[in-house]
Order: sequence, then C-alpha cells, then structure tokens
Amino acid sequence: MTGRHETLALLLFSAFVAVTLGITTWVSRRRHGSPEEFYAGGRLFSPMENGFAIAGDYMSAASFLGVTGLIALFGYDGLLYVVGFLVAWLVVLFLVAELVRNCGRFTLADVIAARMSERPVRIAVGTSSVTVSVFYLVAQMVGAGSLVALLLGRTGEAAQAWTVIGVGALMVIYVSLGGMRATTWIQIVKAVLLLSGTVALTVLVLVRFHGDIDRLLLTAADRSGHGKAFLVPGLRYGGSWSARLDFVSLGLALVLGTAGLPHILSRFYTVPTARAARRSTVWSIGLIGSFYLMTIVLGFGAAALVGPDAVRASNGNTAVPLLALDLGGGAGSTVGTVLFAVVAAVAFATILAVVAGITLASSASVAHDLYATLRRPHARQRSEVAVARVAAVGIGALAIALGLLARDMNVAFLVGLAFAVAASANLPVLLYSLFWRDFTTRGAVWAVYGGLVPALGLVVLSPVVSGSPGALFPGVDFQYFPLQNPGIVSIPLGFLAGWLGTVTSDEVPDEARHAETEVRSLTGAGAV
Repeated sequence: MTGRHETLALLLFSAFVAVTLGITTWVSRRRHGSPEEFYAGGRLFSPMENGFAIAGDYMSAASFLGVTGLIALFGYDGLLYVVGFLVAWLVVLFLVAELVRNCGRFTLADVIAARMSERPVRIAVGTSSVTVSVFYLVAQMVGAGSLVALLLGRTGEAAQAWTVIGVGALMVIYVSLGGMRATTWIQIVKAVLLLSGTVALTVLVLVRFHGDIDRLLLTAADRSGHGKAFLVPGLRYGGSWSARLDFVSLGLALVLGTAGLPHILSRFYTVPTARAARRSTVWSIGLIGSFYLMTIVLGFGAAALVGPDAVRASNGNTAVPLLALDLGGGAGSTVGTVLFAVVAAVAFATILAVVAGITLASSASVAHDLYATLRRPHARQRSEVAVARVAAVGIGALAIALGLLARDMNVAFLVGLAFAVAASANLPVLLYSLFWRDFTTRGAVWAVYGGLVPALGLVVLSPVVSGSPGALFPGVDFQYFPLQNPGIVSIPLGFLAGWLGTVTSDEVPDEARHAETEVRSLTGAGAV
C-alpha cells in the first residue's frame, strides 16, 4: 500500500480508538463496584439499544472479513456461513432468549445452577464458557493481524504480531475500566459504522454492474477460474464423503452454536425485562439479516472485481478492503485510498467491539462462576469485579498467544470451530436444564464435559492442527479425524452424555426447585 493509505488508515484507526477510549473513560467515572453494574450495565438498556449492541457483538471479523472472503473463493459453498449465522438466531429467539433472561443473573451457569448443586455445575459451565470465548477471540485476533498488516503495507510476521498485541491490550482496557456499559456503547457505535459501510459498498458494487445481478454472478464465476461450478454446491464441500460430512458438521455448528455463545447470552441480562430481551432479539435479527444479505453481494463482487489470486493471498481475510480499493478506482487513486482506509477502519472497529464483548463474558465466567466457587472459605475475600478485571488480563494474554499461532487461517473457519465447541458443550446442558424435568447435576456436568472434551480432542486430531498444508503445524502429522469441524460428532455426544448422566444418577430431582424455575422462566416472576 502507498504512504497515503498508511497515513489515512492510521488517522482513522486513531480516531476510532480515541472515541472508544473516551467512551470508556467517561463510563469508568461511574461506580462499577457492584457486579450488576459491571456485568450487566445496570440492566438499563432499551430493546433497540441492546438489539444494536447484540448485532455489533455478533457481526464480527468472521462475518465482515472471513465470510466475504470465503464467498469470493468458493462461491455457493461460502453461502453456508451466511445461512448458518442467520438461521441460528431463530433458535435463540424461540428457545433461549426470554428464558435465559428470566432464569439467570450474569452468566450461563446462573441458569443451569438454579436447580442443581451449584459447585460442580458452575465449575463445568464456567470452564466451557471460557474455552468457547478464547476460541472466538483467536479468530478476531487473526482478522486484526491480517487486516492491519495489509493496511500498513507490511505482510511480515512482525506487523501482524504487534497488531494482535495492540488489539489485546485495548480490549483489556475497555473491559477493565468500562465494564458492560462501555462495551455496549462501543458495540452500538461499531454496528452503526459497519452497517453504513456495508450499505455503501453494496450500492457501489450494484452500480458497477448497473444493478444486473446475473451479470455480477456470471462475471464472478468467469473470474474465479471455476466457471459455473462456482455457482453450484460442491466446490469446497463436495466430492469426497469427508467433505460432504464436513458440510453437515459445519451447518449444525453454525445453526446451534449461537445459542451457546457466552457473550451473546450475557447480552440478555442488560435489559430490564424478558419482553425487552425478546424485542432486542427481533431488532438484532433484522439488523443481522440485512447485513448478511449484503455480504453475499460483497463476496461475489470481490470475486468479480478483485480476483481469486489477490483474495487467496490472505485466505480471504482481506477481500472487502481490496474490493473497496477497486471500487474507488484502484491503488493510487484518491477515492480508492479513502474507501480502502474507511473500510479497514470499520473492520478494525468491528474487531475491537467484538473482542471487548467476548472478554467481558469470559472474565465474568472466571470471577462469577469459577472464583466464587473455588475460593477457600477463610481466604482473603476479593470482590468479583476485581477478579474479573484481573481475569480479563489473563484471557487477553492467552488470546494473543493463540492468535499469533493461528495467524494464517481464515477467520470465518476459526469461528466455525468456536461455534462447534459452544453447540457441543453449552447448548445441551442449557436445553436440558430449561425443558427436562428430571435433569440432574450429574447429567449437567456430563453434558458439558461430554461435549467439550470430544470437540477439543477432535479438533486436535483433525486436519486443522496437522497433516495438511494449511494446518497449524504442517510439518507434523497426527491427524486421525478426517473432518475439519467436529460438530457432527461432538454435538450428539454432548446430548448423549447429559442423558446418560441423568439416567444413571441416584439424585432425586427437587420438584419444588424445578417448578420454581419453570414458573420463573415462563413468566418472569422473581427474575432479577
């Protein structure tokens, strides 16, 4: 990139960082001593505000960068991510949003522990929540490294490494100082910026092709080098039986995983009532649905205008900024420089907002679930909020290390793994707790570990880690599981483990506690 790209990009980055740090500083002047204020922002957000914040939390680097890149590289098969991410919200709306808001206080473990023995349940669910959050954080770090390295004209490992470290440091500052209130307003600002940028790029792509969608698709197919195969299923997930199973596995993970993501579930605690949680979900579905429809246009636009070689150089992660550069007149043009820098700044804002939400949710799990459960009775008592701030630093450091390790992988693919772990470990225990009267503590613990351990183990033994050119460790081969996404195996195992744990348990379910939880979940009576 030219010096003008670098200068303008740095100015826009600096402006957004300054605004978000200003929001965080302003919010930090308020008292954050209570867990309710730090974890849930005082539960004062309106449905519309929370809907925008949910959209800002959900429309991550995987959506804006990774999904668009996968569509540009694989055409029709890349659309699976769009469909999966969007359909998943119907599961959230109809099965969990209102019930979770009524049953919990701050974390997923609050919902499960309402009718179980708290200690083992909180340890299990807290562990799985932190694991899912770290997986998701890694994808955002990888997106940040690819994006900023391209913007600054440096593709070396040093530029990506310093970018990942910088993003990690910023997210720790946001969470530690501002808590949920600052995180929410950062996500709202980011959602507005992202939707505005996406609308502008979509309009420019359609204008370039005079509104002719057929011409856009045919040009993308011709430029891709795959011809008509680019527009039909099978380019990425076709041919061998393992590729087809991978298709099913990824679809299950995407559709079911959202309902188990800790940072999404925690957003339902920031509104005052269950009705507000349901209405905020409707707002978010409208915003997210509009966004994903536009990513389809951007993906095929990148294939048609940028070409597969330039997109493939970063595993698809920079398709959107390169498309913006082309739409503005190409490298060296003033309009292209401005569009390129603006889009990249919006993507950077996307990454910062999402990592803040994930870090807050995971640090809440550490403090509210793990620390509160494991601390010794006579040890020095520290406030949950103080522990959460320290946990944010530790989680940030871990995410930075893993982000550096996985820096050459597509961010949408990495998020698919996070969704698989969430659907395997968190969703079974959540649904059983809400809808199965006889569910027991053993069943809850087995459901979590019965999904979490196989999901992680299968990822380690898959082509993602070894045995393939694009693996984390391409020089070694301990690949024994042929699929890249473990969801098709690990999700059923999570449900099966929960059922086995319950039917083999000697525990007699507490009918009174179940009735209380059922009434509370359906009516909101007694909800915080």
